[in-house]
Amino acid sequence: MKKAVLIIAPNNFRDEELFDTKEELERAGVETKIASKTTDTAKGMLGGTTSPDMTINDISVSEYGAVVLIGGSGSSVYFNDAKVQSLVKEAFNKGKIVAAICIAPSTLANAGILKGKKATCYPSEGSNLKAKGAMYTASSVEIDGKIITADGPGAASAFGRAIAAILR
Repeated sequence: MKKAVLIIAPNNFRDEELFDTKEELERAGVETKIASKTTDTAKGMLGGTTSPDMTINDISVSEYGAVVLIGGSGSSVYFNDAKVQSLVKEAFNKGKIVAAICIAPSTLANAGILKGKKATCYPSEGSNLKAKGAMYTASSVEIDGKIITADGPGAASAFGRAIAAILR
């Protein structure tokens, strides 16, 4: 199933992490959709904008091969969001790819799916990942089974390629 849903914050998502990741996925033939808290125009930290295709409440995990959380300072809005944590756990339990970049891996850690898994993130969240049982590696991109994490905007293209490679 070559479909991925990218979850972004309504404000202050990291532009490269959305646009570069999406570009790499689409280049590999993956159909992408963008979800957020609302379908109002979302604004990136660097000024980019996008109109989400759906809200997080509209995501049906069974329709996607990958659930991808995009970072940026705004993504902290999902750290303890019950709906997003539920989506992440459902995707994980159904054997889907669960991916997160920058500070967004903290949402995965808080959902409990990184326990005993190798993972990376933006350095500011490393202690949270470790506290939740992840094996924090500080790598640029980390793949542990179907969990893919990356440390920030510089890794966005490699992150997108890693997701696409496993999604095939």
